[in-house]
Amino acid sequence: MVARKVSPPAPEISKKGGATRRTARTATGSGDDVGAAELGRRVADHLRQKRKARGMSLDDLASASGVSRAALSQIETYKSIPTLGLLWKIAVGLGIPINELLGQSTGPVSVLRRSDASVLRSLDGKLESRPLAPVGTTPLVELYELRLAARSQHASEPHARGTHEVLVVLTGALRLHVDTETHDLAAGDSICFPADRPHIYENPGGSEARYHNLIAYER
Repeated sequence: MVARKVSPPAPEISKKGGATRRTARTATGSGDDVGAAELGRRVADHLRQKRKARGMSLDDLASASGVSRAALSQIETYKSIPTLGLLWKIAVGLGIPINELLGQSTGPVSVLRRSDASVLRSLDGKLESRPLAPVGTTPLVELYELRLAARSQHASEPHARGTHEVLVVLTGALRLHVDTETHDLAAGDSICFPADRPHIYENPGGSEARYHNLIAYER
């Protein structure tokens, strides 16, 4: 899987004392574009900090996560925005919850406005994941709203050992594949399963489906 490319604003170049300095222009464009750029910067900063804190080189993290060194380098240098699948792989490689790559430290009381939530997308754009709880609420639990396009599926690689998920079907249908098992759910149904196994979310219906997704970590 590769990172989604973005076209950054053309930099202004000035020279001072013989050195070349690049200054990015103020971001303009749609809210989605600006939000994606901000997400990319935030992930890049947290990724670099977490990797260095663990004494890992890019090659070490590439080996642990299954994400190529080139893709990791592009993410860390703001040249690409990671997809949902890449973020999961990187988080597993670092041994941290995915929200530690996304957010900032919070106080004892924190609020997440809908307009401030960073929407993550799969590479094909058919799955969207929006956080429903402020980052840092707890290191053990994350809560998301998932939107899955009609007649589509999203394969997820195993998360960190001991991770569990709870899925609640809000609208539409869900066909969940866990290893060799398949479970069909309708609106109002819920399911809990070990997410440290390969699993696939499938929407067999003719319209978009929405789910609440709670992720619980062992540590």
